[in-house]
Amino acid sequence: MPTQTGPSLTLTPRVNGCLALTFEHSPTRQQTLMRVTHQTPPLRVVRGFQNQAGAALAHLHNISGGVLGGDALSVTARIGPGSQAQLTTPGATRIYRHRAGGPEAIQENHFVVEAGGLLEYLPDPLIPFALARYRQITKIRLGAGSGLFWWEIVAPGRETRGEVFAYDLVEMQTDIWVGRQPIALERLRLEPQLKPLSSPLRLGPYRYFCTFYICHTAQADQGWLDLEQELWQLLEPHSLGQASAWAVNRLPRHGLVIKGLSDSSQALQATLLTLWQTAKQRLYQAPAIFPRKMY
Repeated sequence: MPTQTGPSLTLTPRVNGCLALTFEHSPTRQQTLMRVTHQTPPLRVVRGFQNQAGAALAHLHNISGGVLGGDALSVTARIGPGSQAQLTTPGATRIYRHRAGGPEAIQENHFVVEAGGLLEYLPDPLIPFALARYRQITKIRLGAGSGLFWWEIVAPGRETRGEVFAYDLVEMQTDIWVGRQPIALERLRLEPQLKPLSSPLRLGPYRYFCTFYICHTAQADQGWLDLEQELWQLLEPHSLGQASAWAVNRLPRHGLVIKGLSDSSQALQATLLTLWQTAKQRLYQAPAIFPRKMY
């Protein structure tokens, strides 16, 4: 039933969407097979695809067209031993305005990559609309010899509508664990109306930003030092004051984290592809295969 919050304001019920996926390696087929163990609207996976490397590709659909104010969404995936999974979105994720008096929209992502598995999470940008309030919690656990390529791109809003940093809140929490050891704990809270993002301490002159985690639990420390230097050589021309700015740093163990700023999502995505291709070749001696899109 609708919740009455005042004499003239009626809110629709909170939507609780859930999607649970399992990926298992098939020795006979020499490919990864996907199984949808649970899904409730608005989250949906229509079908799984195979790429040339035998990885399973899943498009994470939101049949509402975006995250509505007050939605509570959950995506869970288990990547079994030796499995390779790619997760992407069919397009940008739109975060619609918050309903006054209602709860914030929240999405929780829980992923387990078991021994020898690989997860490549490659979504299109997140676009928070004016007055949006959105929280995202991501928890990833990596097993022995497993790998991860994970990026997120956040847009300033609907620029064509003049909505630049017009949202109320974007909060993102990312935890990556190897066994019982955390290797990345990131907390981000943006409130443009309270703390302008144009501050030099935040985004400065840039509008788009991204984060890219590259992990492999079987890679030696020297290998990460070499990869960090190789990727930095690709990024070095992009420094503060340029159209795009980048930084790359090693995690305490098992990986790298890369941060990017730009005035263009296309520029960020093009560079992310180059970084992904380079890292995939070094860590797996295999090409990075961009996921086919569905329209």
